[in-house]
Amino acid sequence: MDLVIRNATLPDGRQQTDIGIVDGRIAAVEPRLAAHGVREIDAAGDLVSPPFVDAHFHMDAVLSYGLPRVNRSGTLLEGIALWGELKPELTQDALVERALRYCDWAVARGLLAIRSHVDVCDDRLLAVEALLEVRRRVAPYLDLQLVAFPQDGLLRSPTAFDNLKRAIGMGVDVVGGIPHFERTMAQGAESVRLLCEFAAERGLYVDMHCDESDDPLSRHIETLAHETQRLGLQGRVAGSHLTSMHSMDNYYVSKLLPLIAESGVAAIANPLINITLQGRHDTYPKRRGMTRVPELMAAGVDVAFGHDCVLDPWYGMGSGDMLEVAHMGLHVAQMTGLEAMQACYGAITETPARILGLEGYGLAPGCHADLVILDAGSTVEAIRLRAARRLVLRRGRVVAEAPPAASRLHLEGRPAAVDFRLPQGNKAVNPGSP
Repeated sequence: MDLVIRNATLPDGRQQTDIGIVDGRIAAVEPRLAAHGVREIDAAGDLVSPPFVDAHFHMDAVLSYGLPRVNRSGTLLEGIALWGELKPELTQDALVERALRYCDWAVARGLLAIRSHVDVCDDRLLAVEALLEVRRRVAPYLDLQLVAFPQDGLLRSPTAFDNLKRAIGMGVDVVGGIPHFERTMAQGAESVRLLCEFAAERGLYVDMHCDESDDPLSRHIETLAHETQRLGLQGRVAGSHLTSMHSMDNYYVSKLLPLIAESGVAAIANPLINITLQGRHDTYPKRRGMTRVPELMAAGVDVAFGHDCVLDPWYGMGSGDMLEVAHMGLHVAQMTGLEAMQACYGAITETPARILGLEGYGLAPGCHADLVILDAGSTVEAIRLRAARRLVLRRGRVVAEAPPAASRLHLEGRPAAVDFRLPQGNKAVNPGSP
């Protein structure tokens, strides 16, 4: 063994477990692992988890908040207008610098895999070149998967499809789309067909912004599911956002959910952004906007959470913390039952890793030794506390560390140290995962 992590609590609820690491991979996961004369890390009962995975992000726009001006209304439309103003002023150096800084934040938060959409509607493909360079630089410590995203519409923007093909030829990984932004519903459906056929020909994954709308008649997810089955793309396709499903009538959804499940299309919700950008035309009651996460999960659909935006024209907050994303998703979807809360943790770890097709992800022997030791005793507690990342390991090497959260009280008759964890006598201290 090169390294042994002792006394770990695992996401499935196992306690006092040791993890042995050899040559950057997990060699053993068992109680009281026999190993002598090697480096040891004492997890002291804290949660040891695979790293966080962000299934949906826009790294070409990250940290651009306030450029060229602030989004005063906080709306999607003003954000789109701002991005249009900013694009001509973008430089490759600035894009690379902002993205690298965000990747530093991500690693510090235990976020070691990101799927980022990159706009291909700029004929210069400046952002594509920048993020390909970022992907090369961060490869030793972060998996960055890129999606060719025709942000202005595949058919609506005259050069979008050619640019998308050029981006794929340059090394971008995934085919993207935005059918609800085309001029008509028919053109939206046509764009789904064209993009899925292109992906099938090239053996690529597909991830489309799909039905990011309050319009219950925006139903391109139905077309995406159909094309996935027709072309044999099962397991390689994701529909991101799917917010129109929040406004659809229950009868149609009862038909739609089995179609999505049968097609093997995954769903990616973005709680922080869906809750702030959707429902803007409502008075009261206001729609939440996020797609039907628990219903999709119950139907057998893989559902992941994405961060989507951090400090860009559409969202003036965020810090790369996927536990914050899961915390919002849990509340918006009213997933406060024990198993539902545990599923929210899966939506930022195992499920997005599966959607992205990450090799060697997990806690089993043979997996990469990519691990996060959290200042929490369970997955639910990690979400509740947005727990500090005590240590972050990439291929068995520590790449980030932080002290546990600590406060001191000066109250007569009370302990000086504050413990925010659930008392040990409570039965739900370490509930495990489904």
